[in-house]
This record gives sequence, structure tokens and C-alpha cells, in this order.
Amino acid sequence: MRTLLAAIAAFLLLGLGVCAQERGPVTNLPIPRFVSLKASEGNVRRGPSLTQKIDWVYKRRNLPLEVTAEYGHWRRVRDRDGVGGWIHYSLLSGIRTVIVEADMLPLRRAATDNAQVNARAEMGVIARLGECALDWCRITAGNQAGWVPKSAIWGVRPEEIRE
Repeated sequence: MRTLLAAIAAFLLLGLGVCAQERGPVTNLPIPRFVSLKASEGNVRRGPSLTQKIDWVYKRRNLPLEVTAEYGHWRRVRDRDGVGGWIHYSLLSGIRTVIVEADMLPLRRAATDNAQVNARAEMGVIARLGECALDWCRITAGNQAGWVPKSAIWGVRPEEIRE
């Protein structure tokens, strides 16, 4: 009965144009989703196993990554360049970070274009993600914090709202 009700609900949501988000078979967390690299190094493999070849090594702690699949203790991830592979879940953290994609990005006191600038962040800076409105997110880099346009960072979905 529960399965039938879930199927009916999914059918109705799809009929209304609402997309049900896919869930990971291991964690039941949304797929895709953003995470960060917990370790200072993380081997990225061709497949979900220690016997698989290492294609490269991420060497930047807190690097934001997008999880696109799960298999046992492995997560398939992709970085901001779209390059991906399989990484062991123990190297990942649920702490959300973003990469600044605009040079000398103003961190503003409020989520508006004319708000006072608290600081500026260079392109490539990794910052901790705070709350997000429709078009703006609050980030913290070092001891500086402020609001930035969502379009100027990678590691958050355009439609994502965070409190």
C-alpha cells in the first residue's frame, strides 16, 4: 500500500511539473549534492574500488565537489571543471564550501549590489558557504564574510535556498 501511495504521489508531482529529486542508494541523500574534501589529499579513481587505477589526486583541503553517484563506501564526484572520478567517502565532508569564480569579488554587507563592501576575494579562493537567498549567498573566507552573487561562486545550485 505504501509503495502504491508513493507511486501515485510521484505521478501527481510529475504531472504538476515538480521534479522529485533522486536519492543515493547508500545514504538516501540527494543526488547530485555538494560536499567538500575533508583531507588534504584525495585519490580519485576510475572505479569504486582500491584496485582501480588512480587518475589524479586532489590536493586542496575543503575543495567543493559534487557527488553524482554512490556505490558502497565510494562516491563519484566531479569538480568545477567537470572532471570526476570515484573517491572514498571517508575523505569527504558534508561541510559546504564554494570556489570564488570572479576576480576580486566584493563581499557585501547585505545581499544587494549597492551594499557596502566588507572585503574582496580573489578568484580561486575557497570559502565556507552560509545562508543563500534566491540570487545571493553569504560566504566566509578567513576572517572575512559577506554576501556575493550566486553566479560568482561554484558549489551551490542556482535554485538552492539555505537558512
